[in-house]
Amino acid sequence: MKEYQIGDRRPLSSRGWGISQQIAAWLAKKDVNPNVISMVAMVCGIAAGLAFAATSGVSHHQWLLWVGGALLVQLRLLGNLYDGMVAVLRQIASPVGELFNEVPDRMSDAATLIGFGYAAGSNVLLGFIATCFALFLPYLRAMGKVVGAQQEFCGPMAKQQRMAVVTLAAVVSALIPGAIGWKVPTYALWLIIAGCIVTCVRRLHRIVATLRVR
Repeated sequence: MKEYQIGDRRPLSSRGWGISQQIAAWLAKKDVNPNVISMVAMVCGIAAGLAFAATSGVSHHQWLLWVGGALLVQLRLLGNLYDGMVAVLRQIASPVGELFNEVPDRMSDAATLIGFGYAAGSNVLLGFIATCFALFLPYLRAMGKVVGAQQEFCGPMAKQQRMAVVTLAAVVSALIPGAIGWKVPTYALWLIIAGCIVTCVRRLHRIVATLRVR
């Protein structure tokens, strides 16, 4: 193992929270492997998608699936937070560390959004379109670094914002009678797609501006 080199990291205010630092320190003290945290986060993302998709096939206690999916989405994001924090605290990096940081994220995004597209009151096509954008945005981010600019994490529909929209729509669908009939999940996917388009434009603009200056 070599010393962990901190590169471009997504700016997250939650890294500075006392509770986040305490949990990360506890995990590091227990020698938890950051790659394992990444894989657990991926499992949560996939399970969230399955829970959302299952809402279209049940009529009783549907709210449990909505709430369960929302909780799994947030657990996935917590995993995404702690894998990097633990790696920094333990000062370690593995040859496949970047793969474990990125690939599980992409699989989680795809599984969650596709599953959300199959959910009750949602739209399958929109779920796949949202997934395409969710995969394209990190591609743009990575390309910025490859061509000599920087990784752009700007929104308005970066990973955290996409998952926030999904979580909110799931909670509304669980708690408000008639939310499914109002097509809340469908509107949520439209919002994600529109926000992703704006995010693509913003990231491209920033990358081009940086390259022109250089």
